[in-house]
Amino acid sequence: MNIQAFAERCGLTAHTLRYYERIGLLGAVARRDNGHREFGARDVEWVEFLQRLRETGMPIREMLRYAELRHAGDSTLAQRRELLAAHAAALEAALQRQRTHLGIVRRKIAIYDEQIAQAPRRKRA
Repeated sequence: MNIQAFAERCGLTAHTLRYYERIGLLGAVARRDNGHREFGARDVEWVEFLQRLRETGMPIREMLRYAELRHAGDSTLAQRRELLAAHAAALEAALQRQRTHLGIVRRKIAIYDEQIAQAPRRKRA
């Protein structure tokens, strides 16, 4: 598929995809005889994984490191696993912090609910 169709399929802009290609996240993108990019199913899977990494807060420099390791082949499996394990640990810590914050916000909401329920009702004119 061309870059526009690929962008729509992945939910990214063509500009973002070109940027990802320029910095090395996409690796070597296949080209047609006319020079236009040609994306396939494996490219979709890879970009969807990159999106997950990005949406979970992985910095671009770590995504680049992962992409470099991936491109280097199976000799980097342990390093890729280590990078993802560190990211998973950071995600778990962030989720725990968010759960704590959510609990505090919910307690504050409950306090307001009690105060609202106990407030005298005003007469309507």
